[in-house]
Parts: sequence; C-alpha cells; structure tokens
Amino acid sequence: MKKILAYLLIAVMLVSVLSGCGSSQPAASQPAAADAEAPDAQQEEAATAEEAAPAEEEEEEENYETGDASLDDPLNQDDIGETELLVVSFGTSFNDSRRLTVGGIERALIAAFPELSVRRGFTSQIIIDHVLSRDGEVIDNVTEALDRAVANGVKTLVVQPTHLMHGFEYNDLVAELAGYADAFDKIIISEPLLTSDEDFAAVAKIIVNATAEYDDGETAICFMGHGTEADSNVVYAQMQQVLADMGAENYFVGTVEATPSLDDVLALVKAGSYTKVVLEPLMIVAGDHANNDMAGDEEDSWKSVFEAEGYDVTCLIRGLGELEEIQQIFVQHAQAAIDAAA
Repeated sequence: MKKILAYLLIAVMLVSVLSGCGSSQPAASQPAAADAEAPDAQQEEAATAEEAAPAEEEEEEENYETGDASLDDPLNQDDIGETELLVVSFGTSFNDSRRLTVGGIERALIAAFPELSVRRGFTSQIIIDHVLSRDGEVIDNVTEALDRAVANGVKTLVVQPTHLMHGFEYNDLVAELAGYADAFDKIIISEPLLTSDEDFAAVAKIIVNATAEYDDGETAICFMGHGTEADSNVVYAQMQQVLADMGAENYFVGTVEATPSLDDVLALVKAGSYTKVVLEPLMIVAGDHANNDMAGDEEDSWKSVFEAEGYDVTCLIRGLGELEEIQQIFVQHAQAAIDAAA
C-alpha cells in the first residue's frame, strides 16, 4: 500500500510541475541558455548550500554555537598563477558545516586538480556579512572573487558551482560570468550536483548507503530538501522516483518550501508500519533549515511533528557535502567540463 501511495504522490508532483514547464527532466542548462527560472524568496540553491537567517535576526546575538571559524579556509589568497578553479556556493554561517561541506568539496577539488588554484566565492551577501561581523572571516562574493582573479592575472578560469540543481542561482552565475568574458582567455563552467540521470542514480545510492545502519525494517528515512516554486522543484519528485525504483521503499523526500511537503511525507510514513524515523537534510550544507526547521524543538519542526505522532526520531545534522562520494561527483563534473573545453 505504501509503495502505491508513493508512486501516486510522485505522479501528482510531476503532473503539477510539468504543466508549467513542459519537461520531466531537470535537464542541464547550457551557459548560453536563456531559460532562467523565476526566482523564489529563497531559491532552491539555498538548499545546495543554505538560506540565510532572517535579516532582523542577524543583529541579535546568537544563542547557539556553530563552531570555530578559524578552522575554515576562505580561500581568498592572491598571487595564485594563471589557472584558477572558483568554487561558487550559496554559503552558510554555520562554521562547522561550512568547513565540512563547502570546505570538504573544495579540498576534494584541490586534491584532484593540483595544477589549479582553488578559490571560494559565495552568492549570499547576508551570510558573508554575518560571518565577517561575527567571526572576522572575509569571504569573497562572486564579483569580488572574479575581480580578484582578474587582478591576479588568471588566464583560464574554471567555475564549479556547489548548487544542488540548475536554477535561478546557476543562471545568475552564468550571466555574471558573461560580463567577464573579455577578462579571461577561457571561462569553463561546470554542472551542479543533480544534472544527469546518472547523477540522480549515484546520489540515491550514496544517501541509501550512508544511512544503511538505520535501515532495520522499522524505520522510515526522510530527507528534507529546501524546495522552490520554480520548475526545478521537479528534482525532488525525480529523486523520490529513483529511490522507489531501486527498492528503497522506506525512503521519503520532502521539502520545507514547496512540494512534497512535510504533510505529504508524514502521510506516506503513517501508511507504513514504521515505529522510528530518521531525518536528514537533502542539502549541501546543514545550516539553519537542518538545525531549526528539521531538528528544532519548535512544535512545527519536522522532529516535533513526527514525535507528536508517536515516532522515535533521530536527526542526522549532516549536509550532503560532508560525504566523500558526493564530493567526488563535483570532482567528476569539473573534470568533464575541463575535458569538454579542451
């Protein structure tokens, strides 16, 4: 019964999205494409990395610890030579998560491409300003990172986004890079995490393997994505479909901002015979959404809602970027982009 319900939910989600976009695939947008998705208040790439806290909260003193910012390398050094790999992320102000996720991806790229100088750029100015004000750490925004590359005499610029999917942030990045076309001999832009069917299959296998210890026949394993009203929200339905097709019937995908919602996921879990629930973010970083919307103590958090229904809940505060296999997908994407431009 639960498998039938899962397939019905997937079908409804796909029909709803496809009626507006006319395609069942979140296909990779090429840099020349002009089909930018309509921006959301917090785009889905906030999931690829993380959304900022509301502006009015930025001025308040935090009552929680996010880790030691001094352990994170902002990768904004100068005198780097003629070849650069710029890693573009939305960003997060959660220091430990930033170091383990965005930093983990950057370190994997450094190891894979020793001939390239790997540098960082964030797209969220709110996060950049917050980290600077709170921790004194200087992180370049994309414009600053590009200007730094120009000042350093970079000739070949490779850009690797850490976004979860193609969307407004990705297309906005492509547009900004177009303005620097004459500043470099060559600009190469790579793909986000979920681009091809192979990417979906690989990521599904990775998240199932990473949670295998909880897969005891009594546990529903639920992943929380960000979600968006834009067409690219279809990636969550596609991931649910891939999980179902591979036999992971106790794995469910929901979102904070769109569909499938928490109520949708809860209905599927209740249709089964589960007694326990594991919650984990389907986001590159584990920031505000993961710590509050998913694992917080407020009555409307995912944790609280499932506990109110009688489930034993375990929260895994772990961004996808922490997983080495996920980091290697970004390495593969960067290598493919470099090879294609050769």
